[in-house]
Amino acid sequence: MFVAGCTASAPPRKRGTMPDLWPGSVAGYLTKEEAPDSLTLVPAPPAAGSAALAADEEANRKGLALRGSPRFAQATEDANLTFPRAAGTFSCAVGAPISEADTPQLYLLLRRVLSDAGFSTSRAKNQYKRQRPFLVNKEPTCTPADEADLARQGSYPSGHSAAGWSWALVLAEVAPDRADSILVRGRAFGQSRVVCNVHWQADVNEGRIMGAATVARLHADPAFAADLAAAKKELAAVRAKALAPVRDCRAEADALAGAPSRE
Repeated sequence: MFVAGCTASAPPRKRGTMPDLWPGSVAGYLTKEEAPDSLTLVPAPPAAGSAALAADEEANRKGLALRGSPRFAQATEDANLTFPRAAGTFSCAVGAPISEADTPQLYLLLRRVLSDAGFSTSRAKNQYKRQRPFLVNKEPTCTPADEADLARQGSYPSGHSAAGWSWALVLAEVAPDRADSILVRGRAFGQSRVVCNVHWQADVNEGRIMGAATVARLHADPAFAADLAAAKKELAAVRAKALAPVRDCRAEADALAGAPSRE
């Protein structure tokens, strides 16, 4: 489950360390004032009776049809944003292990970007308080233990989608020769929220907008730029060793081939 909390200015740190912002999370790079404003950047969610809402409902029906399939199992895996497990999300797309042991600089970079991406969606979530699909269609999700907490959080825009797209954009810079596979994986990561029955398609689409806005703003931050450069060198060294990814890449590819219509 994604918790969109406030980030603070990054405190001084030793290389490879960062204090917890809340249990299991670390401070991002951006202050509250520096973060992109979702109320400015995304429109209101689809209105009742609109074609956009009809498209959301159709995408939801297609997602529900995948329940019990390998794609549903992959969506369940994608719902996990906790580290260390989440670090391996893009391992197959990058073609190398991503872990605290193998790539500590990249590992911390992804954790910090996660916090910034999550915070970027909070103003619109709190303003619109859009109901999540499972509250409307009364069907279960891929993470039933999280449903009570998710029910209290606005659905629009998707924090998971913002995080996944932020990660994809950052990793496409860290490993530009793998950019296409990384971006495809980032898009699929957001689509997993539709498969999970916890977000509407518009939530996911606008989450990507907030992810892109977050990364654009991060490029003006010197600490982010330095960490990005360090992570690029680090991953290049790991890839030179031809180490295997930390996930079952064949199973992941087969599961994602069962993705629902994207829009």
